[in-house]
Amino acid sequence: MSAVPEQHPATAQPDPNTPHAPRPAGEGYQGKHRADPEALSVWATAQFTGPVQRRGRYVPESVKHPARMLPAIAAHAVRAYTRPGDLVLDPMCGIGTTLVEAVHAGRDAFGIEYEPQWSNIADANIRHAHDQGATGRASVIRGDSTRLMSLVPAALTGQVALVVTSPPYGPTVHGLVRPGADGVVKHDDRYNDGQDRGNLAYRDLTGLADGFTRILAGCATLLRPGGVVVVTARPWRKRGELVDLPSAVIAAGQRAGLVPIERCVALLAAVRDGHLVARPSFFQLQQVRKARAGGVPMHLIAHEDVLILAKPMKPPGSREPEHPNGELDGASGSSERMGTRVQGEGEGSMS
Repeated sequence: MSAVPEQHPATAQPDPNTPHAPRPAGEGYQGKHRADPEALSVWATAQFTGPVQRRGRYVPESVKHPARMLPAIAAHAVRAYTRPGDLVLDPMCGIGTTLVEAVHAGRDAFGIEYEPQWSNIADANIRHAHDQGATGRASVIRGDSTRLMSLVPAALTGQVALVVTSPPYGPTVHGLVRPGADGVVKHDDRYNDGQDRGNLAYRDLTGLADGFTRILAGCATLLRPGGVVVVTARPWRKRGELVDLPSAVIAAGQRAGLVPIERCVALLAAVRDGHLVARPSFFQLQQVRKARAGGVPMHLIAHEDVLILAKPMKPPGSREPEHPNGELDGASGSSERMGTRVQGEGEGSMS
């Protein structure tokens, strides 16, 4: 399929859950992507633009976060890898996209967020979801997710069914734009004001991978056997060199004791009549145009990698295979752990 810029963005507001039919209650995991009846590994998560997906479903202040996950990505993961009543975690929850989509789907959730600005917006988004009739429960803990187990009640150990998160792609992202006296002005394009370097976004790839390994190790402790971790990531270029973040994420997960089980694609472009309709930001489009003018065959970003790992069913050293025939029993039953409250403050972390 070819990618072309979108000329007429959609105006109707979707429910990010709508494209994905509920999984039958008795259906187990069969070693393949289970949200789609054809077992497709490509998630059509950008049929509507990000602003349209969030309109009315999130508080207006949510647009200020520099790197928001598409609600449809979080909704797809929640529906694919959990059942109602399951517990979902996002250790870098930002404005709470994962938590909001979880509670709308009848799951319980909690998240960790480093920066107070974003944790406050996440709290507001959860309240807004409940005002709209969401039935799941959710809480946000402010703290450093690299010290996850010091923030979370011990009673939640082994209770989490699904982790959904995304590491930062550096200290600055594309952000928003507005016209100014001297041309276009960028804003809301950074994590904090650049002074607090506790956020993993300010580390190099080695430091980011180390911190993310510690986060995933904490997640592995909280996951129940067979629990699933979904991480969205994509490569980026730094001074012309490609930074392979997806491979670093997989390696971090393996160091944390998790097992890679799937690799999918979450589209950031819409599918229209057999073509991919790109949804680039102003700066992405500008960068690609400049690169092509200079003879560099750069293309618009059309997807993110979705890296899916799982906690082994058996402890290391067990003689029995952990995932016989690629199967993983990670979606059975619901847990009774949200009676333990998980709200409060920790010491500082990342978004």
